[in-house]
Amino acid sequence: MATSRFLTVSQLGELVEGYEPGVTEEEQEAFRRMFERDKAYLREIGIPLETGADSAFSDEVGYRIRRGDYALPDIALAPDEAAALALAGSLWSTTALAGPAASALRKLAAGRAAVGGGADRGGADGGGPDGSDGFAPLNGLDTLDGFEPRVDARDPAFEPCLAAVQAGRAIRFPYRKVGEIGAAERHVEPWGVLSWRGRWYLAGHDVVRGAPRVFRLSRFAGPVRPVGPGGAVRVPPDVDLYAMVSTEAPPDRVRTATLAVRRGTGHALRRGARPVHPACPPTEPPPGLLTGLPAEVGGRPVEAGRRPVVPADMDLVEREFADTERFARWIVGSGPDVLVLGPPELRAAVVARLRAAAAGTAGAQAAAAVPGGR
Repeated sequence: MATSRFLTVSQLGELVEGYEPGVTEEEQEAFRRMFERDKAYLREIGIPLETGADSAFSDEVGYRIRRGDYALPDIALAPDEAAALALAGSLWSTTALAGPAASALRKLAAGRAAVGGGADRGGADGGGPDGSDGFAPLNGLDTLDGFEPRVDARDPAFEPCLAAVQAGRAIRFPYRKVGEIGAAERHVEPWGVLSWRGRWYLAGHDVVRGAPRVFRLSRFAGPVRPVGPGGAVRVPPDVDLYAMVSTEAPPDRVRTATLAVRRGTGHALRRGARPVHPACPPTEPPPGLLTGLPAEVGGRPVEAGRRPVVPADMDLVEREFADTERFARWIVGSGPDVLVLGPPELRAAVVARLRAAAAGTAGAQAAAAVPGGR
């Protein structure tokens, strides 16, 4: 883009730092392969690479990128348009999409578009020299102060599933259905990742079952593993992903969790909970959390009808929930201050997360004990 004339391959090798053709035959062949690969990549991402020659007497093909074909012109945005872009860029709470959103806003700002309002705050490479966020103030956006919309995409499966969709690559993952403690292995050709009623879903073709299926990301019970080559998965042209998710996504099944919450803690959990047997003070537990005496809590059996024995500094409460994995993640944040008595699938999900955290801590401690360990 710095010149209007065509540059030959040899001239590019001389002008571009780190792009030297080399002297040996092997080095020159490697340079040619790198040039062909880079040329194909430029065209793949939409950069108009033109070929030609400046002289009718030249036998060597030259290359150029005409500034008028690729350069971003000045962009004029109305205040409401700029506000919409800034809000869209700040929506994403996941790293995978927050970075590209901030990068897009930086490019618009470089094109003299009035975008800003802190859309890039906290970015790894953002920030102006004066300590600001690097963008010009956005007229009208200050009227939205205190309103910070966020798209919650913190499920660990979100980023690998989105990457698989973009790469057109099949995946395998363990998946736990509603009401089940164990997880089953799934082999899926992913078609799309969509949000429906506040939940993220993967829509695709279940290879084992030979039919389209929808999977809630919060029920993934382990890592997502890509299998097969990229570009092998194609979305059928007659598939409406939103219709598929809205039709096949199962309705929320509201259940009741029985929890023991230490006094003075778990205030967020307590706000939506109700006490159980408030007239009966808790008793000191024997070894283990449950006795073998049959009883009920809140009119329902607790773990095969055994009576819960709650530590003296804890209260027994009940709280309704719909998403087991999301509720388990919330409970784990309370550490030892919350014990799950039921239902069994919620207890299993919490235990699995605690064990994974303990294993990760043990691995970090072992690495730190080794000289040079990280």
